[in-house]
Formats: sequence, structure tokens, C-alpha cells
Amino acid sequence: MTTTAAFWARILLFLTLLAAAWLLWSGLFKPVLLGLGALSCLLVAYLTHRMGRTDSEQFRVNFNLRFIGYWLWLSREVVRSSLEVARVVLNPRLPISPRIVEIEATARHPVDQVTLGNSITLTPGTIALEVTNGVLKVHTLTREGADELTSGEMDRRIAALRAH
Repeated sequence: MTTTAAFWARILLFLTLLAAAWLLWSGLFKPVLLGLGALSCLLVAYLTHRMGRTDSEQFRVNFNLRFIGYWLWLSREVVRSSLEVARVVLNPRLPISPRIVEIEATARHPVDQVTLGNSITLTPGTIALEVTNGVLKVHTLTREGADELTSGEMDRRIAALRAH
């Protein structure tokens, strides 16, 4: 694929992801709002290009079977954690044991560390508070949630995404 064709393929993929995210998050399908959403996506793509970000390594997402497998695994974890948080919150004794734990990211690449932090935050009952020098500070709702995070399964799966 030529350099120009690769550039336009990346831009088209970026626009598709922006549009999909906008549609999923807004849930509104009225013509005026769809037009404004499309305009917003185009503006973000243009500004991203003007800032010189379309040629950066962070912009190039490597979609492969590992990536798809990770998102399927993460989706399952989000559902499982949602059910666990609902169980804890609906329990009359409210068996929470909030704590803050530190997790050292195996992957040293900033994109991988951000992916880990975002994945943790997407999972109900946990929220990534800070990332400093590859160490994530995470608030968990329960001891079990903290134990699961410190087991390193999510970190290992993210590190495996970049491994080839």
C-alpha cells in the first residue's frame, strides 16, 4: 500500500471509530444531530492531522486477533464486575472494603499504560487514579477487586497485545 493510501486508510479508520463512538454514546439518530456528529468527527480528524498526530506511533493502532480477543475478554470482565458490584451494593450489610492499590504495568509503552488505566476504569468497582512512571494507583470497591487487579491478568493481556 502506498504511503498516501496508507494515510487515507488510517484517517478513514479513525473517522469510522469516532463516528461509531459518537453514535454509541449519543444514541440519537435525528438528521440534524447525525449531521452535527459527522461534522464533529470531521473536525476532530482535521485537527488531529493539523497537530501532526496522524503520523505518530500512537495513532497507528494495530488491529489483530489479539486485540479483538482482548476486547471480548474485557467485555466479559465488565459484565462480570457489573454483576459483582450490583451484588455488593444491594446487600443490606453493604460488604465493601474500599482500598487503593498500586499496580506496576509490565508494558513500558505509554499507550499500553493508558490502555491498562482505561480498561481498569471501564471495569465497574475500580478506577485508575494516576499513572506515574509505569505505576498505576487504583481505587477498588472491594478486597476481591483489589486481589484480582494485583494478580496481573489484565496487565498481562495488554502486554501481549504489543508482543509479536
